[in-house]
Amino acid sequence: MDITLIYPHLPLIFAGLMGISILVYVVLDGFDLGVGILFPLAPTEDRDRMIASIGPFWDANETWLVLAIGILLVAFPAAHGEILTALYLPVTIMLIGLIARGVAFEFRAKAQASEKWLWNRIFFAGSLITALSQGYMLGIYTLGLQSGFQAFAFGILVAICLTATYAAIGAAWLIYKTEGKLQANAILWMKKALIFTLIGMAAISIITPLASDRIFEKWFAIPEIIALAPLPLMSGLFFIFTYWQLKHLPDETERFSLLPFIGIVAIMVLGFAGLAYSFYPYIVPEKMTIVDAASAPESLLIILFGTAFVLPVIVGYSIFAYRVFGGKATELRYD
Repeated sequence: MDITLIYPHLPLIFAGLMGISILVYVVLDGFDLGVGILFPLAPTEDRDRMIASIGPFWDANETWLVLAIGILLVAFPAAHGEILTALYLPVTIMLIGLIARGVAFEFRAKAQASEKWLWNRIFFAGSLITALSQGYMLGIYTLGLQSGFQAFAFGILVAICLTATYAAIGAAWLIYKTEGKLQANAILWMKKALIFTLIGMAAISIITPLASDRIFEKWFAIPEIIALAPLPLMSGLFFIFTYWQLKHLPDETERFSLLPFIGIVAIMVLGFAGLAYSFYPYIVPEKMTIVDAASAPESLLIILFGTAFVLPVIVGYSIFAYRVFGGKATELRYD
């Protein structure tokens, strides 16, 4: 078999791997960021249980962000330079937030009761800063890395709405992992957060085609509009389904406690699919295509062998962790 036959497909393979890594990160780290965002709303006696619900997972979830950025760096170095240059400040703020919440997570577990208030606030602030910076970057990226007041305002709008989406999936995770009063509070939190999630997705859906004539054509030309129509329709159905399901919780049997989480994940996947469809074949919107930004085929082939080893390890560890620590959250101990 001539291995060079795979060369033309390598840029698309790595773009797909990077996209999947970003999506998995947004879902997995999204729920533990969401729990941190919801932290101030919970009574003091429930906060340890909230931490326990994400304790075994949060650091492993961030591995997917490292993988996505690593693929961008080694497989698409030109795009990495373009994107990171335009988003240098929000990326720096995001890293500060991630570091702050990681430190707070570990230190609060050992802190005296009189000192926990400080680490609680740092944990919340780190989670909020991370979510807002990621949302702002998404908004600026959607507009093709533009600058100016309009781009800034749209970035702020998306930042607020992505933060609400993280709060919604964090609440959904708490519905699944907890019970009693905390679960009841999480149901109320998710109902409110879903409204802002809907606003954010609607705003992106309206602004994105207006920002690019090419995307406008991809959305509204025939037959493209017919092929794309199921995405917003299915998203709307999942919003209705998820909100309806929340009205029937809590359920004493706990058979349906996972459904809100499945619903919000489906909404996020559909939104991500819409963005991916809109930007393809560009990796830097309107500036650089996936093929143009890719490394040399020989380099990509070597990187692919490394990825084929690393990716199954990450997936296997994640599945193992979620199986071992499945069920309702119990007391988190560091004895």
